[in-house]
Amino acid sequence: MIEISNLVKFYGDKKALSGISFTVNKGEILGFLGPNGAGKSTTMNIITGFLSATSGRVTINGYDILEDPENAKRNIGYLPELPPLFLDMTVLEYLTYVAELKCVPKDIRKKQISDIMKMVHIGNVSGRLIHNLSKGYRQRVGIAQALIGNPEVLVLDEPTVGLDPNQVIEMRKLITSLSKTHTIIFSSHILSEVQAICDRVVIINNGRIVADAPTMEMTARLEGNSHYLVTVEAPFDALQMQLRAIPGVKSVNMLSERSGLLQIEVVADSEMDVRKSIYYTISRSGYPILEFRSTAATLEDIFTSITAPKK
Repeated sequence: MIEISNLVKFYGDKKALSGISFTVNKGEILGFLGPNGAGKSTTMNIITGFLSATSGRVTINGYDILEDPENAKRNIGYLPELPPLFLDMTVLEYLTYVAELKCVPKDIRKKQISDIMKMVHIGNVSGRLIHNLSKGYRQRVGIAQALIGNPEVLVLDEPTVGLDPNQVIEMRKLITSLSKTHTIIFSSHILSEVQAICDRVVIINNGRIVADAPTMEMTARLEGNSHYLVTVEAPFDALQMQLRAIPGVKSVNMLSERSGLLQIEVVADSEMDVRKSIYYTISRSGYPILEFRSTAATLEDIFTSITAPKK
């Protein structure tokens, strides 16, 4: 759906992008992350056609953003960090204006606007001036304008910034539901949010891609190991010997022991899924398992480890 190939961007003699490449598949929610000054905003502006690359190529649904910008942009809905709202218009007036700009046919314009307002839950404020809306409603109006014209791709830059916790949850649900019919590039500095809703994460730093992996596999791929926490009622020496015999298990470490309960960490090769083997090994021995979960690092841990300035 989206193909970014060898993008390079110079601002004068400063190189902002150094040949980055990645793709976004149809129906995917891609988390696009990077520290300030990493080239993230530059990349998104090139993808959406607001900025030209020095070299490289971007195609949206098969259309080159530079060679065929009109058709490429028809496939893009963009919500920048500061939504492009006209505060002296009502919500309905503004969305009608956007529909006219995007050349939505008159015979479907009214219904499309109505459907979008219903989808993002702003029908109850359609007659209100945007100036008088809360931050949460303004963000919803921003998403609504991105959806006008039914683009297949949505680029959302910090869509939950400034929202209260309840509004953030509602926005997450909305973005997840939109992925059923749209391909989404989602950028946020709230990394727990990205981890919660994105299928895959791309991290950029100093103008280069430094990580690209499915969200759930990001930690294992970078570390080369998977970590599991097990709480079990068992003698440690016997259990350690049995678990170490499982192919792919690298180490078994006791974290604590109390009243006959062990809390252990099992470290395994990330290329091998040993969860079933761990479970069956323990259960066949008759040891009660009270807890069994992955202890992978958070996306925040990973982001910090690969983008922090080197000392």
